[in-house]
Amino acid sequence: MPAAQPLGRRTLLASGIAFAAAAAVPFARADGLPASDPRMGPRVIGSPDAKIMVDEWFSMTCSHCAHFAQEVFPQVRKNLIDTEKIRYRFHDFPLDQVALLASMVSRSLPADRYEAFVTDLLDHQDEWAFAQNIDPVAELKKRAALFGVNSAEFDRINADNALREAIINKQDHDGAFLQIQGTPYFRINDVPVPNVVGSYDDFAKAVAKAS
Repeated sequence: MPAAQPLGRRTLLASGIAFAAAAAVPFARADGLPASDPRMGPRVIGSPDAKIMVDEWFSMTCSHCAHFAQEVFPQVRKNLIDTEKIRYRFHDFPLDQVALLASMVSRSLPADRYEAFVTDLLDHQDEWAFAQNIDPVAELKKRAALFGVNSAEFDRINADNALREAIINKQDHDGAFLQIQGTPYFRINDVPVPNVVGSYDDFAKAVAKAS
């Protein structure tokens, strides 16, 4: 069973600028952007009437997050989300600068394209993030184009330091308050649930226990 991928040094996320972790309420809005900015709004799928809320913190370059996205999440969507048993909320938790840029792009898309883009990146992680002799940023730019982000828009997103800082601040808040030690990290109805990455059965059992 895959273990959660441990956190890297936070200084990698901001071009050498360290952002100290600060305690805050869970799921707090990030600092640095107007409250009206939709890019840092919640990214949630599933019925609002579902009695169970699942929260996942993930990184686009986390191999264990990719395993979950490829092997477990399709069944979670089919059996639990689409059947209105759970509501599912995504939280960006980038472990390096490439993952951070990927989160910036995903957050800049219309909210209804967010999950599809995240799923695409995790499904094809080996192709754009870790393939030999490639530039991951250039490959990310190509995949973003498939979702309507042209070259100029991608470059604008990459240069948006307010969005970059907002994602880092949100990550620091959640990481400190929730004591997140690695990704993917899950909470079901705001209770941490370890050991649900390896199989759908493990995940479904945790959901059943919460209900």
